Amino acid sequence: MFKFKLFLLSLMVLFLLGCEKKIEKGPAKIHWDRDMCTRCVMVLSDRKNTLQLKDPNTGRVFKFDDIGCMILWFEEENIDYKDSVKIWITDAKTGEWIDARNAFYTTNNITPMGYGFSGYKSKESIKEGEEIVSYDEAVKRVLKIEGY
Repeated sequence: MFKFKLFLLSLMVLFLLGCEKKIEKGPAKIHWDRDMCTRCVMVLSDRKNTLQLKDPNTGRVFKFDDIGCMILWFEEENIDYKDSVKIWITDAKTGEWIDARNAFYTTNNITPMGYGFSGYKSKESIKEGEEIVSYDEAVKRVLKIEGY
């Protein structure tokens, strides 16, 4: 009888461990032309300017069609983890997910919400003569455009 109880207890422990919610690292899968921007609710279809982040506390994914939407969402929703959360943007040349804070941004692009910032993994992939700014500078410019 003791062995049976021990067996049941072991099963219960394994069951509870299996139910633990794990927050996955890395970008989530985007369902193009179905997922919507968290802020403006526009369908995500531009594979060259999409961003995403995960709430570090809950693991909930927030997706954006333009860097401007994400920046304004941070401000409007008063997101306390905005300066520390990992953010991914699609590389404007390759479409691969890259770290948005370390990306290089060009300024005069056609983007879904018209802010014009597209991210690149390396400076070498940007056409000569383009203005290149950092993530922080892109944030400042979006906030200035919107009067923050």
